[in-house]
Amino acid sequence: MTVTQILQSEMTAIAISKPGGPDVLKPEIMAVPKPAVGEVLIKVVAAGVNRPDIIQRKGLYPAPPGASPLPGLEVSGIVVALGDGVEPEWMGRSICALTNGGGYAEFCVAPVGQCLSVPESLTMEEAAALPETLFTVWSNLFNRGFAREDETVLIHGGTSGIGTMAIKLGKLFGVNVIVTCGSDQKCIAAKTIGADHAINYKTQDFVEEIKKITGGQGVEIVLDMVAGDYVARNLNCLKEDGRHVTIAVQGGVNATLNMAQIMMKRLTLTGSTLRPQSADRKALLGDEIYRYVWPDVEAGKLKPVMDEVFAFRDAAKAHAHMEAGNHIGKIVLTMG
Repeated sequence: MTVTQILQSEMTAIAISKPGGPDVLKPEIMAVPKPAVGEVLIKVVAAGVNRPDIIQRKGLYPAPPGASPLPGLEVSGIVVALGDGVEPEWMGRSICALTNGGGYAEFCVAPVGQCLSVPESLTMEEAAALPETLFTVWSNLFNRGFAREDETVLIHGGTSGIGTMAIKLGKLFGVNVIVTCGSDQKCIAAKTIGADHAINYKTQDFVEEIKKITGGQGVEIVLDMVAGDYVARNLNCLKEDGRHVTIAVQGGVNATLNMAQIMMKRLTLTGSTLRPQSADRKALLGDEIYRYVWPDVEAGKLKPVMDEVFAFRDAAKAHAHMEAGNHIGKIVLTMG
């Protein structure tokens, strides 16, 4: 392992003291982690807050074997140490990274294949808000959903971090975007971000609205983070050969399906969750993002939608803010 001069062997991290509400997030002093083979050590500048952090804090989403038990799946910062096998030019680089956990800390490790250099077009807070949503949307909308130019996608949770990234990335690649949101205000915000249509699911039947918008044709893809009883309704929104991609199960893990409908319309049902996937798989995603998306990030054409930045010590407030459900875009913690 190659190490630059780190002035401390211990760090402050925000740990989950026990399963529960936001107040269980507590600062703890612990050892600075050491990068393993193929990893870098990052001095964290900012960390994104994501729904899986909330679920982990509640005790419902344990860290995979070998991963840090600390929350935090994405960070930005400066590379201060290299594990064996990492090219020396990474040292001192400003990067953002998809982590395997541990982002709520002064220092964090990440596989180098999950790191991307931060261009001048982004602040470090914006950079910290990119990896989790960008890897997730790219993997599911394009790799699994096979989204193509001029196709139409229905995205649930249109003003969430995932939803806003899906709008922006979809429009960047010429996809028509319809979203659902929980208020008229959020519908307006989603259209301002770039959605072609926004449906208030609390006052409108999104299945009927999809029929109206598409002239009865339906959409090619549904990107769904609700699951539960939404799945059967989503299938009614799909045209023949449509693709249904599940990325979260906020509405429940069980769904009742009409298998004859799936056969007759030749539908594809798929989905994924990012964190348990192998480092090799995530590195492949990182390489695709670097080649196909990062040039637009560098040119300033793609930035995350930012909601609010909280101080590192206020992680509990950041979680409470996310759970209140009024945010639009990404919530970030900053060490500054």
